[in-house]
Amino acid sequence: MAKVGIVMGSDSDMPVMAKAADMLEKFGIEYEMTIISAHREPEVFFEYAKTAEEKGFKVIIAGAGMAAHLPGMCAAIFPMPVIGIPMHTASLGGQDSLYSIVQMPSGIPVATVAINGGANAGILAAKILAVSDPELLAKVKDYARELKEQVQKKDAKLQEKGYKEYSK
Repeated sequence: MAKVGIVMGSDSDMPVMAKAADMLEKFGIEYEMTIISAHREPEVFFEYAKTAEEKGFKVIIAGAGMAAHLPGMCAAIFPMPVIGIPMHTASLGGQDSLYSIVQMPSGIPVATVAINGGANAGILAAKILAVSDPELLAKVKDYARELKEQVQKKDAKLQEKGYKEYSK
């Protein structure tokens, strides 16, 4: 049973949303990914959001650009955490998406990651689920340790070669 729903308003969002899916796969978390336009097919959207809990979703990751209603509407209907991913847009560079998602009215929170922050959305979903899953928490801790080791290796290389050789 999928624990995370990944929903996007357009297939143009797929490269960013795929990064969220990749992180969920890294942590062994099942997910279901779908494309639904809240504006062009509202009945389909409402059915998705209303049945998400029944499907076993514990978190929804919703990506949207421009007016970016999808994450907020999910949060208005789905009783558990929603993570919004604002998409980069040609007209305003994603600021329109960011503001639309982050400025939710009181009582309807949406956790919001950076513009095009698909990977962080997947990691945040894993951390939310890890609150009640010790095995997943161990994987999240292992991932954090991997990140730390990557930085330490880069610093060791810098210290060994100096910045002029390092940047070549």
